Amino acid sequence: MPETSVDDRRPWVIFLVFLRLGLTSFGGPVAHLGYFREEFVSRRRWLSEAAYAELIAIAQFMPGAASSKVGMAIGLAQAGYRGALAAWLGFTLPSALLLMAFAYGLVLEGDALASGALHGLKIVAAAIVAQAVWGMAPALCPDTPRRVLMLVAAAIALLVPGAVGQLAVIIAAGLVGTAWLVPKVQGVADPLPIAISRRAGALWLGIFVLLLAGLPLLAHLLNSPLLSMFEVFYRTGALVFGGGHVMLPLLQAEVVPSGWLSNDLFLAGYGATQAVPGPLFTFAAFLGTAMAGWLGGLLCLLAIFAPSFLLLVGVLPFWARLRTRPRLQAAMAGVNAGVVGLLLATLYQPVGTAAVGNLLDFALVLLALLALMVGKLPPWSVVLAGALVGWLAGY
Repeated sequence: MPETSVDDRRPWVIFLVFLRLGLTSFGGPVAHLGYFREEFVSRRRWLSEAAYAELIAIAQFMPGAASSKVGMAIGLAQAGYRGALAAWLGFTLPSALLLMAFAYGLVLEGDALASGALHGLKIVAAAIVAQAVWGMAPALCPDTPRRVLMLVAAAIALLVPGAVGQLAVIIAAGLVGTAWLVPKVQGVADPLPIAISRRAGALWLGIFVLLLAGLPLLAHLLNSPLLSMFEVFYRTGALVFGGGHVMLPLLQAEVVPSGWLSNDLFLAGYGATQAVPGPLFTFAAFLGTAMAGWLGGLLCLLAIFAPSFLLLVGVLPFWARLRTRPRLQAAMAGVNAGVVGLLLATLYQPVGTAAVGNLLDFALVLLALLALMVGKLPPWSVVLAGALVGWLAGY
């Protein structure tokens, strides 16, 4: 590991560095990883190139927020658990606070936005989901078996809507991947600059499993709405493979049918999330605030990120052995193809059906998509333009 100064290992320094990134890192997880590389490998030299590449591999191997897990790992390498917390807080707070404020203005203060602006946000959300599917499919479904798996997963998700169908798709995709896909053989990696014992790792993994299994039972026994929300967002954070966009179908299946939030507000919040810097997972702060005020926003934010931390610190001590297991790699390849299928199904229902009601809507979705993919405009500018066009059109 490159030499770093004593100041670089202080949690408050780590917090300030990540706070600046949280205020300026637009563009989604892939862009975030580029910002991190420039900051921590090239400029500050907190990590070597090889160690940083290994951290990305770990983050992509597990469910959860990929860029946030890399940030936590960098903080963990610098200052232990306090460094991981400082990195997460700094990177997450700006977008979380902005989205909580937006939720208050939209839901709790009445007509903060006209219906046309809300419809414009839904149109942009459809374009962003289409861009995510277009970008993820070549990377996660590069061959015929995985493309077939993607299409079958999409069909099942449409035929069996809801959380149960989505969970079944993820599990089945992993099993099919193990039996059908050719695993990629990994070489031996250099040791990572993070010292966590196997006993500590096993303890963190035990907490992860205990919460995943115990929270649904506890929420049912106590009949607490806040605890039920925490359980839903924790479970979602534990099942999101392939990037932040994949949380959209998982959360929609839980939040909208239950009556916690309307589909229009859900999609408007998702569109607004693209206009703020930082991790996409802070969408949970918007949803929680819209459903239950600031306490709900805080609980949902903690719940959706908790699995990322628990899995990161739990898997790190065992990573050197796990990365060489070919069948495990094949299972993860199958899961990734399956979640692209889930996102493809979501693009049609409910995102597409909610956003596109006529030819003008369809034309606006295509225009937003061209602006993102061909014009390479930043998502925040497309979000603002979509809200403005929707307002002017007077939906």
